Amino acid sequence: MTLPQLNVARHDRDTDTLITLVGEIDLVTAPLVREVLGRCLYDGIHRIDVDLTAVTFCDASGLNAFLLASLLATDAGGTLRLHHPSRAMTRVLDITGSAFLLGPVRTTGEGMPQRQG
Repeated sequence: MTLPQLNVARHDRDTDTLITLVGEIDLVTAPLVREVLGRCLYDGIHRIDVDLTAVTFCDASGLNAFLLASLLATDAGGTLRLHHPSRAMTRVLDITGSAFLLGPVRTTGEGMPQRQG
């Protein structure tokens, strides 16, 4: 049996960060997501953008990790936004009332997210 894999890249600029996730988010890998997002908040990041373009699967444990991080970010005066989720994940976010986590994004030449006006 092959265990799910998740690769994480973090790109900081001042108090903003872009987290790029590649692979599957499930019961095995969700703790890594929680750890990475928690570390961002601990490091003083105020805006966390998460690129889900290459996420092939996300279960309830992954959704819970994002919801917890969003709550913690909001409590700290920051934001967490998910970008480019799959159709299946977008549907789950809509059904669960978690679509507020979604945010439009475009990237600069340096790969950092910029909010669309």
